[in-house]
Amino acid sequence: MAKIKKIKKKLTTAQKRAKKKANEEKRKKYEWVFINGKQVRIKRPEMIDGMLVDDFILQNADPIWLHQNEMWEYIQTEEEEYEE
Repeated sequence: MAKIKKIKKKLTTAQKRAKKKANEEKRKKYEWVFINGKQVRIKRPEMIDGMLVDDFILQNADPIWLHQNEMWEYIQTEEEEYEE
């Protein structure tokens, strides 16, 4: 009995374009890291203007907003400002 060779169909230009766009989206959404000697894909941390969300909040939030969102540990008192 002879084996029939499976013919691989080529993608159309529209399919190639869609596949390339999907790969770019994945690359933006995930990053590759090594965990226990294995390469794994994890979600990238969220960014605002190229900064991590937490860093952005710390630099731009006022004490009232921090208090309303229960982020009291980040509120700087006058004593802490003089020490820095």
